[in-house]
Formats: sequence, structure tokens, C-alpha cells
Amino acid sequence: MSQSNLEKQEAKLKALNQKIKDEKNKIEQRLGKQTISQANLDYANLSNDQIKLLAQQFSEFLKEKSVDH
Repeated sequence: MSQSNLEKQEAKLKALNQKIKDEKNKIEQRLGKQTISQANLDYANLSNDQIKLLAQQFSEFLKEKSVDH
């Protein structure tokens, strides 16, 4: 491959990685929004510490559920 082709492939790879990153961010935002909505949480009352604690509890719950099956 010539240098030009390598550069083109690298640019495509960077673009694809950015698309993957953007899609992951969308999923994280939707999951967070749905979780907050379903739990009837108030955005104004969620501190960073509360968010971390809720995420930890949610994670533990999901892990327990996966072990049950």
C-alpha cells in the first residue's frame, strides 16, 4: 500500500472509532435518562456522590440478576 492509501485507511479508522464513541455516548445518555425517569428521581437532587451510589447499586442488582439465571 502506498502512503496515501495508508493515510486514507487511517482516516477511515479514526472516523469509525469516533462513530463508535458517539453511539456509546448516546446509549449511556438514554440509559441514564430512562433510569432516572423510571425511578422518578429529581435531577436537581442528584449529587455526584448519589449518582455514584445509585450506579453501584444498579450494577450490583444487575450482577445478582445475571447470576440467578
